[in-house]
Amino acid sequence: MINRLWAFATRHSKYLPVIFFSLGFLWDTMTLGRIDRVYDRIILCTYLTSLTACLYMYNISDDGKWENIYIEKYKGYFPLAIQFFLGGLFSAYVIYFSRSVSFTKTILFFVILVFLLFANELLKKRISNKYLQFNVYFFVNFTFFIFFVPLITKSISASMFIISGILSLLTSFSLYFYIYYKSPSTRKEIHLGKLLSMVMGLYFLINTLYFLKFIPPVPLALETAIVAHDITKADDEYLITYSRSPRYKFWRENNDSFIHEPGSNIYVYASIFSPTDFKKSVLHRWKWFSPHTNKWEIIDEIFYDITGGRDKGFRGYTHKSNIMTGRWEVDVLTSDGMVLGRTNFTVTQDSLKTSGNLVTVIF
Repeated sequence: MINRLWAFATRHSKYLPVIFFSLGFLWDTMTLGRIDRVYDRIILCTYLTSLTACLYMYNISDDGKWENIYIEKYKGYFPLAIQFFLGGLFSAYVIYFSRSVSFTKTILFFVILVFLLFANELLKKRISNKYLQFNVYFFVNFTFFIFFVPLITKSISASMFIISGILSLLTSFSLYFYIYYKSPSTRKEIHLGKLLSMVMGLYFLINTLYFLKFIPPVPLALETAIVAHDITKADDEYLITYSRSPRYKFWRENNDSFIHEPGSNIYVYASIFSPTDFKKSVLHRWKWFSPHTNKWEIIDEIFYDITGGRDKGFRGYTHKSNIMTGRWEVDVLTSDGMVLGRTNFTVTQDSLKTSGNLVTVIF
């Protein structure tokens, strides 16, 4: 049996990377759930620690460090190990950031992660480029601290992001300097000043993306956003009445056409995932597209606090009356302006409130 499997794998070896990549991503999707779970933290810390160790062992393997040591016979596998742990980290990042990304400008950072996830499969032939190794390592290291520091401190803010960046610089530079002074072959291949300049350039690029609000506010994530006709809270349940979206618009829960009865309220319900013991203020920014100026105008901003720990997210809602007809958007943001998500709809007036396909669902 084993011989037949080995023969089959040999005959189809060119497809194995795609198979292993698909199975690995599927496994991560099934096993990595809540970003604040102990299991998830152990897996990510193991990936990053193992990647660090492999980078060190690989970069000093040409200096005779492992001669006459049992590690020597495995040094040919170091590039594969580096690729494996990078793939594991990128896969986890795509899974976690996919929950926090929205169809706003934060989609850019998510696209970068997806690109790097697939590009990692082509990295094997270029892994010997030490500049590439160290810059990719810094990126995964910085991304790790972006959500790991808020998980530890139970707080997400610009100051936490700055701390994340400083920690990533300190840990990355410590590894680079250690390898540089331990490995004569590395000193021949790279110019330390050039490497540090490239890493600092990447550091400032990530900071620019953050302060321009291009990076999703992981570990927070918008689970659901619904525009509703009525919301009633009974005990710990929300009864929400809304017009369900047509089946072909499977990505939307509610209909994007809202028939409004004059004098009644329009509600926006949101459930936001937040880690356990994590507290944060969020706001709903109600915007109306003015046909007079052809611009979005902010009509109101309503704050409320969320408390983490619930699997399906912390639930809350805001409402408005005296709504104008036309196009509306409600942004769900953190108190410091990071976009969690957005819902949009078009309001038309009808005194008979003849909205079709109304349903009442318990959340």
